[in-house]
Amino acid sequence: MESFDLSLIWAVIIAFGIIMYVLMDGFDLGLGILFPFAPSEQDRDVMMNTVAPVWDGNETWLVLGGAGLLGAFPLVYSVLLPALYIGVFLMLTGLIFRGIAFEFRFKSHSRRWWSRAFAGGSMVATFAQGAVVGAYIQGFETEGMVYTGGAFDWLTPFSVLTGFGMMAGFALLGATWLILKTEGDLQAWAYRIAPKLLIGVLVVFGVVSLWTPFVDPSVWDRWFSNIQLIWILPVLALACAFLIYSGVKRHHDVLPFLATLGMFIFTYLGLLVSRWPYVVPPDYTLWDAASAPESQLFLLVGTVIVIPVILGYTGWSYWVFRGKVKPGEGYH
Repeated sequence: MESFDLSLIWAVIIAFGIIMYVLMDGFDLGLGILFPFAPSEQDRDVMMNTVAPVWDGNETWLVLGGAGLLGAFPLVYSVLLPALYIGVFLMLTGLIFRGIAFEFRFKSHSRRWWSRAFAGGSMVATFAQGAVVGAYIQGFETEGMVYTGGAFDWLTPFSVLTGFGMMAGFALLGATWLILKTEGDLQAWAYRIAPKLLIGVLVVFGVVSLWTPFVDPSVWDRWFSNIQLIWILPVLALACAFLIYSGVKRHHDVLPFLATLGMFIFTYLGLLVSRWPYVVPPDYTLWDAASAPESQLFLLVGTVIVIPVILGYTGWSYWVFRGKVKPGEGYH
């Protein structure tokens, strides 16, 4: 294995796990954000039923990414967790409330509080994820590979903006998921709100793009020093935005959701390109943060077996529960 760069292989695996989590869990978090604004209680039941069979499997990717980081890049844990402890705590708390609400809302005689837990947990978890991304873009104060900043350094106007931007993005993903999985009045409502959410996402995308070079000047050099192929990524993201708008206006069921997934993927790739090869910005590369090659190899053997299994049962579950979800249909 000496001819292979294990750190690079692990970087690809973890990056894949993260984007799979964002795509898979993003639309059910988005449904939670949209939950208070749904037209009726029956529509809320349908919204939950569209994701109830798959939501817990979606979070497998979060476990894979977190465990992979701990084993392959321990420096990331030793710096990012002290820096982002409160943000990560809020994210996990939100996910816990959202998960409990999935099971108890349908069993409770009074659904109001569980609906609030589902919506509030989804909003808090999504905002925290977006704020963590913003903090990552800003970078961290370190000395001797130890975090030296404060507990709230991650919470800045820039990270607040990225937090709300993530909420808008996941809400758009949730709306296009509803277009794909529902029909009738609920689908019509999703068609109406999707363009408004798209505008919000594009506005935040533009502001963050203009703000980022002032937060991290190295980004300016990477993107503007000369004409590079990386510019194709924002172009493709904007092309996906156009396909979302076009698909919604033409009342396509599948295109808006697929195009939203594409917009997330190209935006995510743009973020990776902007930070590469730093996993603890602004100072430490993935090779600086890597564990011993023996540890990486040991973990890799199990991971290459587990990932196809996860992909297999995820694909099978989505296939089994394919099609439209109608009012009155449960998932149990």
